[in-house]
Amino acid sequence: MLNARYMITLLAMVFGTSAQSQPQIFYAGKQINLVAGSAAGGGYDLLARLTARHMGKHIPGKPSIVVQNMPAGGSLVAANYLANNAPRDGLTIALLQRGMLLIGLNKLPQVQFDISKFNWLGSLNSEVGVTLANASSEFLTTRDLFEKELVVGGVINVDPETTARLYNDLLGTKFKIVNGYNGTTEIGLAMERGELQGIADWSWSSFNAQQPHWLRDGKVKVLLQGSLNAPPELAHVPRALDFTKGPLERAVLELYFTQKTVARPFLTPPEVPSDRLATLRTAFNALMDDKEFHADAERSKLEVNLIDSVAVEKIVSLITSTNEGVRNRYVNATK
Repeated sequence: MLNARYMITLLAMVFGTSAQSQPQIFYAGKQINLVAGSAAGGGYDLLARLTARHMGKHIPGKPSIVVQNMPAGGSLVAANYLANNAPRDGLTIALLQRGMLLIGLNKLPQVQFDISKFNWLGSLNSEVGVTLANASSEFLTTRDLFEKELVVGGVINVDPETTARLYNDLLGTKFKIVNGYNGTTEIGLAMERGELQGIADWSWSSFNAQQPHWLRDGKVKVLLQGSLNAPPELAHVPRALDFTKGPLERAVLELYFTQKTVARPFLTPPEVPSDRLATLRTAFNALMDDKEFHADAERSKLEVNLIDSVAVEKIVSLITSTNEGVRNRYVNATK
């Protein structure tokens, strides 16, 4: 007859692997790495850290979550890392800048990932982009953007640069882009120093969180908004869509603004075990009803309106099925 110790050892050998795969056992005592594909201090970084403070308590085993900033290339390095090097064990999640949703349309060799292969957890928000000019500049109305050159800061592969290129090509604006900035925080400082006259696209919620006094003190003017659906407080600001030159240009801009509907996308690498992916999605969705999370967001002056993985996957599917005419026009406009 088998002794008790042998039976325990045998059972562990038979069932140990499956037991360890159970999320409540797997995540206990573990640390999750949250890759923020953005510079410290900006809107994406602040939202990543907000999520890291609260999401772990909704995961069985309550693992800690630590943020790692990986801003290079406007999240391109982070996205390539997720696709090719990150562990697939459910201990790595990420918040990428939304430009990564469309960058694959350009078919550039440095883009080493396919967005359809990622596992999406959801998005913390949708966004509206605003074009701002220093009040001290000569830019007083939207029409000035079409008649004079506005010097704006750019972040490679990110909205401040991409939007300026699109507006110049599709609308006929005259933005002069100065690249080399790591994020909107740096661009904002450069605007304050007088090095830049403005910015072509700053997320409205991030701007309000980082520089709420600028409008109050009359330091900037809001000249244009980029979105499919404008918030009530921006109803008086002209929409970029209303200045497009034709139906194809409008379709390109609508595609571009579609990514803003899932503007703060969270994801995992491909091939994460299905039970752990389900656990992570459940934990992310739980933030919707987490009063402490929302109170923390309010204290931090961060706007959150969670969107689930199903909605993000629909946007990803829409982007990957873009017709060739719109794709080619987008690619040409963003060169």
